[in-house]
Amino acid sequence: MKVLYPTNVAGRPELPPGVTLVDYDPRAPIPEQDHDAEVLVSWGSTPALMRSAAAQLTRLRWVQSLAAGPDVEVAAGFAPGVVITSGRSLHDETVAEHALALILAGLRGLRQLIPAQAEHRWRSDLGGVRIEGADGRVETLSGANVLIWGFGAIGQTLAPHLTALGASVTGAARSAGRRAGYPVIAEQDLPDELARTDVLVMILPHSPDTRAALDATMLAHLPARAWVVNVGRGSTVDEDALVAALVEGRLAGAALDVFDTEPLPPESPLWEAPNVIITPHAAGGRPRAHAALVAENLAALLAGRPLRNTVSR
Repeated sequence: MKVLYPTNVAGRPELPPGVTLVDYDPRAPIPEQDHDAEVLVSWGSTPALMRSAAAQLTRLRWVQSLAAGPDVEVAAGFAPGVVITSGRSLHDETVAEHALALILAGLRGLRQLIPAQAEHRWRSDLGGVRIEGADGRVETLSGANVLIWGFGAIGQTLAPHLTALGASVTGAARSAGRRAGYPVIAEQDLPDELARTDVLVMILPHSPDTRAALDATMLAHLPARAWVVNVGRGSTVDEDALVAALVEGRLAGAALDVFDTEPLPPESPLWEAPNVIITPHAAGGRPRAHAALVAENLAALLAGRPLRNTVSR
């Protein structure tokens, strides 16, 4: 059995006898001599290259994406019999860490402080003696209400960090209940919860059901002091509605790592919108324990057992 493994990750899985691992460049077409591969580990390929792989790898049995959301692989057109598995759990810690950094950067005014440093300008209005909340801004996580919309593994990794800093954390998902010790509301109850939210963290996956989930109607429920942070998928936020809310002062700010079009076009109004922090889809990008996941799923494939993180198509 031949396994194609991307060269843009460190570490290789332990292989059982009879399995050969072949490194390939995920940014280039797969060489013809490797079109007989039965396993493709995918990370960082373009949609066009992944579509080519789907057409050329006719003996393929399984595609292991190292992305938490394998949108590119699912859309590539692999044959129905090809199993696709995701990299869910590989990015929980890094995305949670980045989300926390974005939240703190927004609340603590780093967007204003960093340019001031470059200008050698002391921002007394953002430092020194202050009366907390006198201007209506939320400046700390201590006592803040944080709502995590999309309370899966990443949200559950992020929540304890927020709790440790004094925030009250609530999750939002399709159904209500408790997960990882935190209260979770059903999405139908979002309007009431949004009205008391100081920080809304979006960690929704891309799907037809989640497109523009945070639209003008939902944004209108947030108080003017609220920040929006998105580390899920860019398609889940109506960017035009978000810009309008920021420009009109109906929202304190937004910290965004993902966008509907990536790279974010230079003409996007998000670049110039007030109080926006933009990072270039940098929250993940560092799959952790990927070799162990590949080894686990490879053993399952050879034994005829179900694979971990199988994606429905």
